[in-house]
Amino acid sequence: MIRKKLAIALAIGLPIAAYTQTAVEIATDYENQKIAAIEKYITDNKDAADLDQAFSILVGAHMTMGAMDKVLDVLDQRYELAPKGEKALLGTLIGDISRPYIEISSQNGEKERGKNFVKRLKADLEPHPESEQINGFIDQIAADLYVPGIGDTMDLKFTATNGNEIDISALRGKVILVDFWATWCGPCIQEMPNVIEAYENYHDKGFEVVGISLDDDIAVLEEFMSDNGMLWPQYFDGKSWGNEIAGAYGIKGIPATFLIGKEGKIIATNLRGQELEVAVKEALGIE
Repeated sequence: MIRKKLAIALAIGLPIAAYTQTAVEIATDYENQKIAAIEKYITDNKDAADLDQAFSILVGAHMTMGAMDKVLDVLDQRYELAPKGEKALLGTLIGDISRPYIEISSQNGEKERGKNFVKRLKADLEPHPESEQINGFIDQIAADLYVPGIGDTMDLKFTATNGNEIDISALRGKVILVDFWATWCGPCIQEMPNVIEAYENYHDKGFEVVGISLDDDIAVLEEFMSDNGMLWPQYFDGKSWGNEIAGAYGIKGIPATFLIGKEGKIIATNLRGQELEVAVKEALGIE
């Protein structure tokens, strides 16, 4: 077996010591060699016609190695090289560069980096004749960057359907449920009794609910609220899935709920059934 490995190593030009390596170790060595060689090629050939291809190979090698932070760095370099504006090659700029950049930054906990990239991308594509449609597609693939997670904050200011001005920062010290919902959403209606019960049981102990309605008919919304004793403030702009607050927070499905603790940070998301009451009681410090 050793002789066979030695013969293979010699046949493919590996150092003699390599025949004792595992397959994974050999592959890792080759990826590292490829990365080093491509990086040198890029440094030494800044005007090469195949420079974009070199960056693409480098991205693939780093992804194979699981080095996602380095993938983002290389994608930044590849982006700088790519044509923008009217001359943009959308397949490359959006499909090969921007989409993986946005997805990796979202999955890798670098949402701010991803958001900054999206701003730069939109600005660079503004001169393109189809920029409006392109921006809509970018918003779709970038939605996850804006969905709040545990530890994040939410900045909500709006005029509620009852005319009251709502500023969620003024509720600091209370426990708040932000509920994205609509009367036409079956799962939302199914879950609403749990929200109503929690509000009735714990409102006087410091629990608030802020509704963000994706309805398009204010009369239907107000009738539902009245019939079900929903006394908390509601945001309504009549745009359904075009709801501005929902769009700002990347909401792609409802119900979507975010429980904010007394310190103003999200402590739980998408609680269902009795999970909501348990989490509210814990956040309020109720035994």
